[in-house]
Amino acid sequence: MGEKSQRMIALAAFFFLGLLAIFPPGCLSDANQPSLMNKKSTHPMGSSRFGSSVVFPVQGNVYPIGYYSVTVNIGRPPKQYDLDIDTGSDLTWVQCDAPCTGCTKPPDSLYKPSNNVVYCGDPACAAMHSPGKPHCKDPKEQCDYEVTYADQGSSLGVLVKDYFPLQFTNGSAITPRLAFGCGYDQKYNGPHSPPSMAGVLGLGNGKANIVSQLHDIGLTRDVVGHCLSGRGGGFLFFGDDLVPSSGIVWTPISRNSAENHYSSGPAELLFGGKSTGVKGLLVVFDSGSSYTYFNSQAYQTIVNLIKKELTGKPLKDAADDKSLSICWKGKKPFKSVGDVKNFFKPIVVSFTNAKNVQLHLPPEAYLIVTKYGNVCLGILNGAEVGLGNLNIIGDISLQDKMVIYDNEKQQIGWTTANCDRLPNVDRDYNEGFSQPSAANYGFSTAIYAS
Repeated sequence: MGEKSQRMIALAAFFFLGLLAIFPPGCLSDANQPSLMNKKSTHPMGSSRFGSSVVFPVQGNVYPIGYYSVTVNIGRPPKQYDLDIDTGSDLTWVQCDAPCTGCTKPPDSLYKPSNNVVYCGDPACAAMHSPGKPHCKDPKEQCDYEVTYADQGSSLGVLVKDYFPLQFTNGSAITPRLAFGCGYDQKYNGPHSPPSMAGVLGLGNGKANIVSQLHDIGLTRDVVGHCLSGRGGGFLFFGDDLVPSSGIVWTPISRNSAENHYSSGPAELLFGGKSTGVKGLLVVFDSGSSYTYFNSQAYQTIVNLIKKELTGKPLKDAADDKSLSICWKGKKPFKSVGDVKNFFKPIVVSFTNAKNVQLHLPPEAYLIVTKYGNVCLGILNGAEVGLGNLNIIGDISLQDKMVIYDNEKQQIGWTTANCDRLPNVDRDYNEGFSQPSAANYGFSTAIYAS
């Protein structure tokens, strides 16, 4: 969905009236409060508080698909929804038959609400609008939302609650009732066709995200992590079972932004091991962005340095390739970044708020090879999409790393990892994920969402 900037507003009265037939006032009852169904468990709920995680297999890639997603089951009986993994916003929403405007899924694939609206007096509504307050005249009004993204796409809808069947790493199968958005009016802008996903899994640094809700009812630590493979796929996890005991580089989450972003800084840019002179960068980690964006100064500096480095190299501008802003072609088509990486130097984002905290970006972390066999720069100018002074670390630069967002300790961590395989929790994390057991390439237990 691109880089995210979220805002919530109240909807016009006619939206409320239009949904009244679907969400009758009588549905405000104890049945709408959070509840658990402990369908199968080898551990009592009390003793397993904060002691387990959920792992989801990930689909997708940076190019040509342009996003990473997971499949989540919602409802009773459960129905599958493919959702864009987005650490840049904290509201999860699905396309909703209420009825729906601008939905990309066929009607039988849309979420169908049933007397499960969240009202303004519900704490879930306050969490969604935090740090502000719901725009409601009456606590018995439905809790409306509008989320707008930096690419000017948006989703308009109402907050609902429903069951999420989840399989935990400790063997428990639990079905909590969680709040999320029922999006009945979607807008997509830009030159590309709308994404094919059913919605967005918002995992940003806010109180409304799914993991914070699981934490509030005692099921997991308030920790999110992902491992996105450069060859496509990977895995996503909620909770801290998969967090390596060593080898992680940590940087504190900044608190100088009202948005629910995982931001850190200040940071400076290094190119080929040398300072570029670009310092004081505020950096946002955003899995909802396919590519990395720098502010105008940082972007132009990196572009100039790369072009200077390519002087005399067998690469020429490929102006006819519109896949990204800057592309080069060789004497013959490239098959992978490996064919051309020796012509490019590594970039380092060095965080100056802690010692030796660096995010290393080898050429594989900022280049793609297009279907035309050209190599393109996966770092873009944030000023051209309205990001101002923000700098976004997108999927291209997060590949082949385990990235951890610890909302309890307010820190972001990363380490090089093998994201091509699903982890064995019991074996792989005693000595850190960077040295996994090669004996098992699957799960010891079924720990994906089911």
